[in-house]
Amino acid sequence: MKNIYIAFLIALLFVGCNENVNDNPESNKAPETFLFLHVDEGLQLSQQKSRLSVHWWGDDPDGLVAGYFFKWEGIDDNWTFTTKNDSVFALPIGTVDTTFNFVVVAMDSEGNGIYDSQIIQNNINFGPEPFTDLNKDGIYNKGEPFIDLGLADPTPASQKFPIKNTAPTIEWDEVSVLPLQSFPVVTVGWNFDDLDGVESITKINVALNDTSKFVSLPRSTRYVTLIVDDFKSANPSFRIFLNGSHNDEADSKLENLVLNGNNRLYVQAVDISGSKSKFVSLPEKTKNWYVKKPKDSFLVVDDYAGNTPNSFYDNLFKTVKDGALIDKVDFLDVETTEMPYKNITFIETLKLFKYVYWYGDSEPSLDLLNLVTQKYVENGGKIAFSLTFQDSSANFPLDLSSLQNFLPIEKLDQKKPLNFLLPAADVVATDQASGYPNIKTAATISFVRTYRPSSTANTIYNLSSKQLNGTISFINNDKNIFFIGLPLNQCDGNTGSVKQLFEKVFFDEFGFGL
Repeated sequence: MKNIYIAFLIALLFVGCNENVNDNPESNKAPETFLFLHVDEGLQLSQQKSRLSVHWWGDDPDGLVAGYFFKWEGIDDNWTFTTKNDSVFALPIGTVDTTFNFVVVAMDSEGNGIYDSQIIQNNINFGPEPFTDLNKDGIYNKGEPFIDLGLADPTPASQKFPIKNTAPTIEWDEVSVLPLQSFPVVTVGWNFDDLDGVESITKINVALNDTSKFVSLPRSTRYVTLIVDDFKSANPSFRIFLNGSHNDEADSKLENLVLNGNNRLYVQAVDISGSKSKFVSLPEKTKNWYVKKPKDSFLVVDDYAGNTPNSFYDNLFKTVKDGALIDKVDFLDVETTEMPYKNITFIETLKLFKYVYWYGDSEPSLDLLNLVTQKYVENGGKIAFSLTFQDSSANFPLDLSSLQNFLPIEKLDQKKPLNFLLPAADVVATDQASGYPNIKTAATISFVRTYRPSSTANTIYNLSSKQLNGTISFINNDKNIFFIGLPLNQCDGNTGSVKQLFEKVFFDEFGFGL
């Protein structure tokens, strides 16, 4: 029994001696880095797009991977640290296809416990350890959190990526839908993209009818306003204004404009390598865009839902001043004509004409009236209105300011308009309105109201009836805005008086034909 006990003690002592020997730790082992794919020696990847996703991971045999340093050789000599296992890179492209080498190194977490301003291992300077710059001064300060990095993989993972440039794409934007017919003014825009990054696109080519005769515009151009330079020229062309600015005009004009004929626009994107998108046409091949040449300097804006007044005005313009307006008047129906970028295109269309007559029903286009009237007269235009305004509603919001933005009025005499003005109401010229004929309503008219002109206008007509009395018409002191709050097609109770009114306003006051 005693011998057994002694043998047990000797065995225990032997085991204890062996554990003490094994307590000496082995040296820290470096991690190993892997990429998401491996290409056999002598082979290479097929060409990739310049925007690509790269994946990697690391394995540490005796610990944890704290993160990775990576770089693209030939692009940036500095190493970038990340704790992620993947990233999407947009690689720069040149005028030819090229190859870039991606290098990534895993770092383990067995650091030295202090912040290192430089990590140099395996003859590679990775730069400083990453830290959280709490005070935003750009340098490490004691106490700021940092990632304490240990050993780097002595054999970094790398992969060469042959990069092939992809051609850009371009399309007309949703707003750019051309009407079947327009005057020689239009605003159109486009959207472009490139898998290599939109910054790789260098210019936009636009053409008219012939894609071999294009004008190149800067990449920053997202839409253009095209305005005929001289519609009386034998070879008219479009001036090109960039992004809605009259202060930014292209050096070249867009040639090949066909007036009183069909036209087609084209747009193309070009990138830094010279790769080009296809030319995209507007309108599409199955449709036409007829560009109408203005007849002269007189435009009639039809803001009337329906065709009720059309025959009246057709006859009127044939007889005014013994036919002086025959073949000199153009019409624009704002109720049925859709314009791309209407807030730009509409005012530029009006500017083609020196004189405008705008008539409508009781729901005229207040947004357009407010948008264009002052700009138009400031450009030298002269405009006359024949409009009524129904009571304000959700579909037709009306207040004093919405009228003052385009008319010289101080106030409305009635909060609500008269629902029905019976026929035979007298519209009497004031004493200072020399040469204006007295007129009389010839039908029942809805939504009539009277006005108080501002100090910048003079009263022309007063309404005189058993139902309503007051100022119904005025002209501003500059004699470039005339207004009457009645539909003139229903005011020829004194036969021929509306014709005389037109002659007075457009020939005497506005100076048409002078």
